[in-house]
Amino acid sequence: MAAVSRPVAGESDALDRPLAGVRVVECVSGTMAHTARLLADLGAEVIRVEPAGGGADRREGPMLGGESLSFAAANLGKRAVAMAVSDPGFDALLAAADILIENSAPGSDAHAALDPAGRAARHTGLVVVSLSDFGQVGPWRTWRASDPVFHALTGGLSRSGLPDRAPLLPPGELFLHAAATQAAVITLAAFIQRLRDGRGDHVDVALVEAGMAALDPGFGIAGSAQSGVPLWKMLRGRFDERHRYPIVACADGHVRLCIMAPRQWRGMWEWMGRPEAFAGPEWEKLQTRFRSPDLIPAIAALLANKTRAEVEAEAAAHGVPAAALLDLDEGIANAQVVARGAFKPVSMAGVAVPMPDGALEIDGQRAGPGGGVPTPSEGAVAFDHPRGHWTPPPAADRPLAGLKVLDMGVIVVGAETGRLLADLGADVVKVENGAFPDGQRQSRDNAAVSITFAAGHRNKRGLSIDLRADAGQALFARLVAEADVLLSNFKPGTLDALGFAPDRLRALNPRLVSVDSSAFGATGPWSRRGGYGPLVRCSAGLSKLWVYPADPASFADAVTVYPDHVAARVGALGALALLIRRMRTGAGGRASVSQMEVMMAHLAPQFAARAAAAAGVEVTEPEPERTGVWGIYPAAGDDEWVVVTARDEAEWHALARAIDRDELIDEPDPAARDAVLIAWTSARTADEAAALLQRAGVPAGRMLRVVELPEQAQFGALGTFRHATHPLIAQPITVEAAPARSRLAAPEQRPAPWLGEHSAAVLADWLALSDAEIAALAAAGTIEIAA
Repeated sequence: MAAVSRPVAGESDALDRPLAGVRVVECVSGTMAHTARLLADLGAEVIRVEPAGGGADRREGPMLGGESLSFAAANLGKRAVAMAVSDPGFDALLAAADILIENSAPGSDAHAALDPAGRAARHTGLVVVSLSDFGQVGPWRTWRASDPVFHALTGGLSRSGLPDRAPLLPPGELFLHAAATQAAVITLAAFIQRLRDGRGDHVDVALVEAGMAALDPGFGIAGSAQSGVPLWKMLRGRFDERHRYPIVACADGHVRLCIMAPRQWRGMWEWMGRPEAFAGPEWEKLQTRFRSPDLIPAIAALLANKTRAEVEAEAAAHGVPAAALLDLDEGIANAQVVARGAFKPVSMAGVAVPMPDGALEIDGQRAGPGGGVPTPSEGAVAFDHPRGHWTPPPAADRPLAGLKVLDMGVIVVGAETGRLLADLGADVVKVENGAFPDGQRQSRDNAAVSITFAAGHRNKRGLSIDLRADAGQALFARLVAEADVLLSNFKPGTLDALGFAPDRLRALNPRLVSVDSSAFGATGPWSRRGGYGPLVRCSAGLSKLWVYPADPASFADAVTVYPDHVAARVGALGALALLIRRMRTGAGGRASVSQMEVMMAHLAPQFAARAAAAAGVEVTEPEPERTGVWGIYPAAGDDEWVVVTARDEAEWHALARAIDRDELIDEPDPAARDAVLIAWTSARTADEAAALLQRAGVPAGRMLRVVELPEQAQFGALGTFRHATHPLIAQPITVEAAPARSRLAAPEQRPAPWLGEHSAAVLADWLALSDAEIAALAAAGTIEIAA
């Protein structure tokens, strides 16, 4: 038996990686290989199966000495073998595996050869995860997509850009990276279900759903500046939202401020010298500040002659969240990234280039790749490491049924992490206090509870407890002792100050799995910085990329809440992985998420290419075929657009023939090709143009608004959305349904809790307290019980 190619050996690894003993076979090409990379970083043994000569993705993206930086970022730490799926050795490999991840296109020859449904039927204990652009069912089943097409078809593109200008494609491949993370969470959920009942599954993951849910969902919880108003209520066009998180020029660049809470505004007012024009109490309200034509110019005048470093220092002294806008070179060199070792050198073509060292810290150690870039070998292959021996909870209809979760999370990241676990069956208890309620409860449209809060906290129970008091802390300690998982996304040090540092938590409950998420990470010189997603985007270098070509000050990332939703899924992934390890070891553990590092990992090839170029090493793009067109084109109607992405010569030829312009095949001028396509798209609706091009095999899609998503036939076929109700909201609300098609039970739809709604029930269920004991706690103010 031939040995499979091993990655370059890494440093000695004392960390007990949570997924040690989990065996994964991967038949995935392209960016979605990050799904298995996330599992490999957490300890799974991943064997990538490629065709003879290696996968096409080895020759895509920026190249360093003949090696693809994009491929390296997606495949570090895996093993690789060249093998046909028709080879008997492939089935033998599956027989020894726990999970198969594949991305063959439905209806393609590759899909027929792989036959994922048939493999799942033959290997009854195998979890088969099929990743496809639009899923295995529905009218778009055979459509093709690219990152821009996904942005168009999920409502994100319609919100990206500035008024009176064309919509703006977000940088990089953010949608696909978000989809890969969502797919990893779904994979572990299906695997836990298999551990509990012994049955495998065939999981149909549609990337259009996965990326929409994990990037910037129109029907999920929204950011603080939305003030509880959902994205589907926003105006139809792109409008100027730069006042929400203003970016202003300073002496050596730009800085961004995030002034959300009244205390932050008071700090800003003091910093400005207590100007009388902004002295009234009405200025503590977001909407007063947002509507003012004078406030941002006054702030800009204050900062104009200060350097970025001076602004950050003075802002911190006044309690005002602020961040300098960094470019990619500055981002990877910032003090926090360096101190935390967020990137590690990887040898490629004899050159050391920086690559992200994992999306999570586990038990205080980075869970990064255990090896280098895999080189495929040929012949039979076997897994190196023994399969794990797990002792799972009894069989149940949902993966996390019977598990208890204390959810201290707030705003978007906190809401989503807990909601994901609740949807998987856990008893998730949202911990709050009337003096410090979750800011997402409020709504500027005067609703009793915001629609986005109702969407983001569904399926949870509510407990109100005073953690400032000794009695409240003692009660919380008893709850920790009974919990399986503790979630938080406070500024690092907050739980420690309440008496619940990691060592105390471990002493209270050695089986406890804790997940903490913060803007910049649990350690390092920036760990105590106040962090909002817009500030993280600045520090990571993304905000300076999210601009119109040739207009470097046209910052257009004010509406997105990226990376909050995808960071929540990284936290959920850590929780699921540690629960799997607990089935093997009996012990809990801690997962820590840096939202900045999550984002920077999505830009890994760009960071590596710039570092190599700065070192004087040539980075090249593959010799391009005539790709024709790639971008956003106007369609008939008011502010209607269609995205078209002809990725290679074959798709460009198909496009030219589809629009009856065969002569364009040999047209060398990109501007001339664009002009012809603009004339063609402008003469028909976006739906007509996209459908015609898709029939020809060209990735294309109409720019949809969020409010239009539920009426699309494809989402109806997939069952993407469903209605939910809340007793404080008059009309039903649209929320996400099951994240994929599988045998897993669909999530329940219990309404988000009122503050303290379930305090009595939780204490009775978890601690067996009597009615009299609960009443005494309420009378003392230790807990609050909703009327």
